[in-house]
Amino acid sequence: DFVFSWRVAFDPQTASQYAFILYFMENAKEINEGTLPIEELGATAIDDYNLHVRLVEPTPFFLALMAFPTYFPINQEFYESREGNYGANAADLIYNGPFVLSQWVHNANLRLEKNPDYWNQDLVKLNVIDYAYILSDANATVNLFESGEIASAGLNAELIDRALRNKWDIRQHRDGSVFFMEVNHRPERVTSNYNLRKALQYINDPSELVYKVIKLPGNVPAESIFPLWLKGVDGKFREEFPPAKLETNPEKARQHLALALDELGLAEPPPIVLLSGDSPSAHKQSEYYQSKYREELGIELKLDRQIFKQRLKKMQDGDFDLVLAGWGPDYPDALTFGDLFTSWNENNRGLYVSNAVDQLVDVAKNSIDSRTRMEAFARVQDILNEDVAIMMNYERGSLYVLHPQLKGVVRRVVGADPDYTHAYIEPDRPS
Repeated sequence: DFVFSWRVAFDPQTASQYAFILYFMENAKEINEGTLPIEELGATAIDDYNLHVRLVEPTPFFLALMAFPTYFPINQEFYESREGNYGANAADLIYNGPFVLSQWVHNANLRLEKNPDYWNQDLVKLNVIDYAYILSDANATVNLFESGEIASAGLNAELIDRALRNKWDIRQHRDGSVFFMEVNHRPERVTSNYNLRKALQYINDPSELVYKVIKLPGNVPAESIFPLWLKGVDGKFREEFPPAKLETNPEKARQHLALALDELGLAEPPPIVLLSGDSPSAHKQSEYYQSKYREELGIELKLDRQIFKQRLKKMQDGDFDLVLAGWGPDYPDALTFGDLFTSWNENNRGLYVSNAVDQLVDVAKNSIDSRTRMEAFARVQDILNEDVAIMMNYERGSLYVLHPQLKGVVRRVVGADPDYTHAYIEPDRPS
């Protein structure tokens, strides 16, 4: 089941956008690129209960990778019985986790039921989890929570006072993601000019964005592509290898802009296209940057707001100058962020290229010595800031409320989140 699943992910005809996360296995990249047959994958089922995997390079976090969905097994007989519809509906999925998806009305509701075949089913206390309402409106969701129809709801900045007035149990969770403004480095784009990027960087102010624009407790200003929670050698990476502080300096920004205009042969600042999502938060952030760059540098940001699918398409096509983007961790190692802006990473939408970054990431990938790896990532951190490969915005946090009787819900940075495997309902006590 594992070998079959991985071969499906690598098959060029599958066109999996996440096949790269399996490239740690021997011949995986070559198979995915169509230069080797799929049978050459470095993974073999010795028997029903033993799997042999050959790795391209030392991968000390490989067992943690096995918790990532692309590594999950799929039963071949079931997969082929769906005739191309695997995953399309509840009946077209197969399960080995604590719950199964028994009902799924797309964009409306779904139901999870306890899996009687789960290996540790006695641990699972909940029999049914109903996601009765799939909504994008935070106010509507909180109304349902207040009326007792749902057991959990997220809070935006406008809803915090309401939660406090109701004396709800407000929880905070930082999901490990880091957000940034990705820059298009293609030669035909004005943002390929270093001095223009440097001018933009000297205006960028993550603290102002977090505390005066987003205004949601839990978010913290970002200083590095490597978020605060990542482990380093003995402690946290960012404590052991703090990034250089990036100052906000409008005067230096204008100096770099003047150099950029001279190099570009322009008399005035060119318009710049900022691609973003269409959520209320994305609207607020993009309008903030539009106002900021107009006031400080006389640069006109043209806002290109798109639904998620279309935004991704434009990012893949390079149809932007700047884009509000972010990345969440796939596994608990600095490499999940450290290789994002290598020349070979398909998620490097702005096509930033640095031979130094590529070489440093190769060092980190091929070493099992923790200090060697982290020192390489520390230099990557510096180069990305020095080159203005991207501009940092914030590390994402969130606030949410839970029904007081719902216990044992686990929140985490990597893996299933939220996880209801250990959750239970505490009986209501008479007041």
